[in-house]
Amino acid sequence: MRVKKHPEIRSGELLDCAQRLFFAHGYNHTTINDIIREAGVSKGAFYHYFPSKEALLEAFAARLARESLEEIRPLLDDPTLDTVGRLNTLFAGSRRLKVGLAPQQRTVFDVIFRPENIVLFHRIDQAVTRIVVPLLADVLREGTEEGLFDAPDPEAFAEMLLLFRLSLSSVMHEALIRSREGNIEQAVKMLDDRLRLYGTAIDRILKLPEGTIEVTETSFVRALHDDSQ
Repeated sequence: MRVKKHPEIRSGELLDCAQRLFFAHGYNHTTINDIIREAGVSKGAFYHYFPSKEALLEAFAARLARESLEEIRPLLDDPTLDTVGRLNTLFAGSRRLKVGLAPQQRTVFDVIFRPENIVLFHRIDQAVTRIVVPLLADVLREGTEEGLFDAPDPEAFAEMLLLFRLSLSSVMHEALIRSREGNIEQAVKMLDDRLRLYGTAIDRILKLPEGTIEVTETSFVRALHDDSQ
């Protein structure tokens, strides 16, 4: 007899199975039937929670974003940090914490940053943005009230700062191609340079001294491309 489980538990199990298969075989080489077989559910049950494999990947990305925020929450709540420090932690802290998972993340990145998957990339980006914007807006509001930087409309500024990430897709795709070709140093430099420019753009919009916000973390970028890390 099939055990009836709470919807959140069942959908979580499907995401867990998908994660294992995506990391082991890649997104393109994982089918819905593979996930159903791994999870031990019917096809109807799968479609009850996720209308498509793309929807499953979107939910997977949203869960990764939530988990990342949960990991850096203690850092954000550090009473020794000023608002600029919290903002920097929000942009860079999750990358430092994710170095160990970078090789697995590469499997997913290799799919979502391909030009032919641009629609999927935007759907995932929207899912992540919905989670991050409220927290980022709170930090921007607090910093503006303290006079540390200038964000007159915190919600709008949060959305705009996150929109800059869209420019990373083509660079990430090209860097992944070069790393597969064995050009690790070239790939690391390409992505590291673009992420540093992302940080510079944030500095200038918020009227902070250049170099204040460090979006990049070289160890993360290198681990993302180098299998020997």
